[in-house]
Amino acid sequence: MQPKLHPTTTMLSLLLFHACFLISLADPANTDTGKSIFLLAGQSNMAGRGGVINDKWDGYVPPQSSPSPSILRLSADLNWQPATEPLHRDIDYYRACGVGPGMAFANSLLQMDSNIGVIGLVPCAVGGTNISEWSRGGHLYNQLIRRTQAALEGGGSIKGLLWYQGESDTVSRVDADAYKRRSERFFDHVRSDLLLPTLPIIQVALASGAGSYMEKVREAQLGTWLVNVKTVDAKGLGLEPDRLHLTTPSQVILGEMLAQAFPLAHQSPVSVASEASRSTHHFVTKFLNCIGF
Repeated sequence: MQPKLHPTTTMLSLLLFHACFLISLADPANTDTGKSIFLLAGQSNMAGRGGVINDKWDGYVPPQSSPSPSILRLSADLNWQPATEPLHRDIDYYRACGVGPGMAFANSLLQMDSNIGVIGLVPCAVGGTNISEWSRGGHLYNQLIRRTQAALEGGGSIKGLLWYQGESDTVSRVDADAYKRRSERFFDHVRSDLLLPTLPIIQVALASGAGSYMEKVREAQLGTWLVNVKTVDAKGLGLEPDRLHLTTPSQVILGEMLAQAFPLAHQSPVSVASEASRSTHHFVTKFLNCIGF
């Protein structure tokens, strides 16, 4: 016969069980399974300079970018932790980081899709980087792949890549002319090395540039014709006094725009291309139908 437990002992055991259960829910390490993981890459406007003046962040976090128990970030030492602004503080550490589009994107996505579960953000952007610095085999590219692989180790799946880069490529005509080819090659290599051939990619068409060839780079971005690549146009969003970086309110708007663009690539069974390429795609499709293909 087994001894009967004293009621007080039983109650303490139950309380201990419930306490451990609640702690497990609060522990980011226990929310790995089923995470929806998003990669954030590019240069300073993706890293976030909202609220940064004279290389100092004002510390203001808008409500749309507030922390949430359902949003995590992968730190520089490859650990999941609650996501807070600035998301890139330990990645783009050469300059002061402020508010970027990532948190507003994640919060908007949670509001739009209650079934998405925990969102894991993987910051990888570094300010001042040229598209050629993101080529396969380089430090930035290798870091992106390494951090993505680490993000998957605890469970979850890669849902998309958010890409905002190109301001540095507006300085040289050679770089601007080569931007479309280099960026599309970058997208292809990322998909290939992650074994995700149709990974949804949402890129941002520039709102500003460091040089005089901004429109050339924008033309390349808006003219991207790759499956499941969608382009969100940031032109017209407000800039900081440096006329290069988006303000905090603009970063919030951009994050919400990215979230609204994502479901088209994520939920639809039909592959989609950037808005700019659709008219050409539809023309070619109709032409082929007319001649019997």
